[in-house]
Amino acid sequence: MPNFYVISYDLKQQGQDYASLYEAIKSFEEWKHPLESTWIIRTENTADQISDKLRTEGHMDANDLLFVSKIDPSDKQGWLPKSIWEWFRQFDA
Repeated sequence: MPNFYVISYDLKQQGQDYASLYEAIKSFEEWKHPLESTWIIRTENTADQISDKLRTEGHMDANDLLFVSKIDPSDKQGWLPKSIWEWFRQFDA
């Protein structure tokens, strides 16, 4: 069963084209991009697999920072676009 993960990053190289990073994130089953450096994906991959894909396939530089963590969509709060909340509600048990 797919899980939700948050992906957050800090890209250190100014002016670099990170289009390949964005495309790699979009390659997961389902995704949303609610904040500038934060994505939420829904996938059967583990946090290790997600991190490995983004870090080791040349999508990020060695000095970039990355955080990947499984999240519980039933325990959430914040101020995000309505479309994000509707997406979560699709999967509420």
